[in-house]
Order: sequence, then structure tokens, then C-alpha cells
Amino acid sequence: MFEKMNEEITSLGVIPVIVIDDAENAVPLAESLLKAGLKCAEVTFRTDAAEESIRKISENFPDILVGAGTVLTIENVNKAVSAGAKFIVSPVFDPEIVDYCISRDIPIYPGCATASEIFQAMKRGLKIVKFFPAEKMGGIGTIKAIAAALKGVKFMPTGGVNRDNMRDYLTSDLVAAIGGSWMCKEGFINNGEFDRIEKLTREAIYAAERIRAGF
Repeated sequence: MFEKMNEEITSLGVIPVIVIDDAENAVPLAESLLKAGLKCAEVTFRTDAAEESIRKISENFPDILVGAGTVLTIENVNKAVSAGAKFIVSPVFDPEIVDYCISRDIPIYPGCATASEIFQAMKRGLKIVKFFPAEKMGGIGTIKAIAAALKGVKFMPTGGVNRDNMRDYLTSDLVAAIGGSWMCKEGFINNGEFDRIEKLTREAIYAAERIRAGF
């Protein structure tokens, strides 16, 4: 499960980090992502609508790789998976949550900001970790410095990553994918600006593909 999920995450390149305040927006949001060509959504557990939003996306769009983000408790892991989440993302490295997910073959990408946290993830066999908050922690420069000592791990930088700096990350083979919210900001979703989300997502996909192709 982990290896297959890692391959899918890497192939996507861009993971939209989404905050949904009203679960009724989940379906039109997912439709806008699909129209843009992106079959992935990381719905954060920052709102009461997260669980139901994941359920709606999972049930209506089985082709979308839907995950749960900002997961801070085992209870949230269970709620997310029961709702249809295929992977878990956390802003922190919590050994209890990580070990729980591993024991149940639930792909998890814990948030790591230090070499010690990354090493603990590697000791557990994880091949990709979320690097958070990426820009505040020094961006790609820090990733390269850590990877020089800790080989074999790749990163999913999130936090301050956007259209303007995505090239810095995606030109490095140390980066599996980037996570960001600039394509589908909370305000866009609340205002029903799904055409705008589709346009920005399409542009992000195109830019990522061009960057990875060496342009």
C-alpha cells in the first residue's frame, strides 16, 4: 500500500491542500479539480466539515485520490479512513499516530522539520515525509542539506509553497511532490469560485509538468 501510494503521489507532483467549511462544497470542488486534470485532494481536518467532505468526494468520485490532512489524533485517523481517505498527512511527527497507521497499512506522511524527526520516520520505513513549514524552515536549501546526511528519503514540502516558488522544489529529485493551497484557497471555495479553482489548478499542473520536463 505504501509503495503504491508513494508512486501515485510522486506522479501527481502537486497536491492541493484544501480547507472546506461547508461539506456541500465538496462535490463541486472535486469536479473542478477533475476538470483541471488533477485526481487528488488533501482535505484538512481543520473544520467540522472535513469528515463529511471526504466521504462525499470518496463516494461520488472514486477515481480521486482523497486524503486527510492536518491529522493530529488517532480518532481523526479512524474518522478519515472510515470516510474514505486513502492517505493521512500530519503537520507534526507523532510516533503514536505514525506507528498506528503503519500497523494498519495506512499510508501516512508526517510533518517533519528537523533531521531528528526525518530520521525517526526513516527508521520506521517511511520513504516520503512532509517537510513543514517548508519556506519558514529554509526551503529547498534545508532539504538538500538534510538529504546529504540522510539519504533515501524524499520530501513533500508544504507551507509557503506556491506558483512563484514551485520551480525551486520540483527541479530537485529530492522532492516527490509539493503541497499547496494557492489553487483552491478557502475563500475561493466559500465564494463558489470553482471556475477559478479549475483555471489555477490547470495552470499549476501545466507548470509542474513543464518544470519536471526540464523547461
